[in-house]
Amino acid sequence: MRLTLSALPAFADNYIWMIDDGRDAVIVDPGEAAPVQAALAERHLRLVGILVTHHHRDHIGGLRALRPLLHGQVWGPAREAIGEPFAPCQDGDRVDLPGGPWEVIDVPGHTAGHIAFYSGCPSGDPILFCGDTLFSAGCGRLFEGTAAQMHASLSRLAALPAATRVCCAHEYTLSNLRFAARVEPANADLSRHLQWCEAQRELGLPTLPSRIGIELGINPFLRCDEPTVRAAAATQGPATHASDVLARLREWKNRS
Repeated sequence: MRLTLSALPAFADNYIWMIDDGRDAVIVDPGEAAPVQAALAERHLRLVGILVTHHHRDHIGGLRALRPLLHGQVWGPAREAIGEPFAPCQDGDRVDLPGGPWEVIDVPGHTAGHIAFYSGCPSGDPILFCGDTLFSAGCGRLFEGTAAQMHASLSRLAALPAATRVCCAHEYTLSNLRFAARVEPANADLSRHLQWCEAQRELGLPTLPSRIGIELGINPFLRCDEPTVRAAAATQGPATHASDVLARLREWKNRS
């Protein structure tokens, strides 16, 4: 079955992800309804499921307006309030929707109950909907969780197959890469990827999805055991353990 993965722009820098088989569509983190309504109408698709990774308004704001179009359920984090009705999901659960089955992975850190959805995607490379946990060359701010939680969450995602398409919810890539270049100025993979991403954005094209294999080479938050990253983090404060490295990097990025 042929599947189409689309990034629907929303707000200033959000992406609402959509996967469809030409008839039925699944939407991820609909912060606003209008881009989804337009895409469904233009492609003559039936909305059969909505996946939600966490409770922030720019990820759930469109739910109320989309519910009348929904031929199925909203699936969201069991430990967060996203607005009833929804089917609560937690680590190890499986959601049977187009592109799946989707495995639920608990990834606390950005929020306390944040989840991700992963599929081996039998018709193509694996797909990860990771919300605001993992960004290309970055990670989410620690609004409700700890650095240790975020490090554990990112480590789980980093262990997914290298070909996994990383579908995060914001176009933060250029900013993240420029920060990453301050952490690892001699990282040639990072420099090459920055040039490619700059060209993409000049054409008005997304830099996403990324790939787990790419992120392992360029994302300092996935490289907390690398000597160059540890040394850079140590200039910002104590960085004995990998979670300390992540904490120093996140604090540094917050200030930049």
